[in-house]
Amino acid sequence: MLAVEPVVAPLEVLMSTPAPEGLGYPQPRPRVSVEELLAAKNTQPIRSLDDLAADTFESDEELEEFLAFTYAERRRDAA
Repeated sequence: MLAVEPVVAPLEVLMSTPAPEGLGYPQPRPRVSVEELLAAKNTQPIRSLDDLAADTFESDEELEEFLAFTYAERRRDAA
């Protein structure tokens, strides 16, 4: 019988190089006031609760199913 010798692959070592100047850390952002941020996003103040209203659930039954599921999950996680 012929003997088969295992082939040993050379180990490969990966090395990293330093990041180019200025890319090693995130650059600080310029300070912007809250008013400037709101103006940039063209936001409007909330004038009534109707501004926050949304038709998320199609029916009261769908809302009740969602709430039952949510409460059950909270109890399950607390156990």
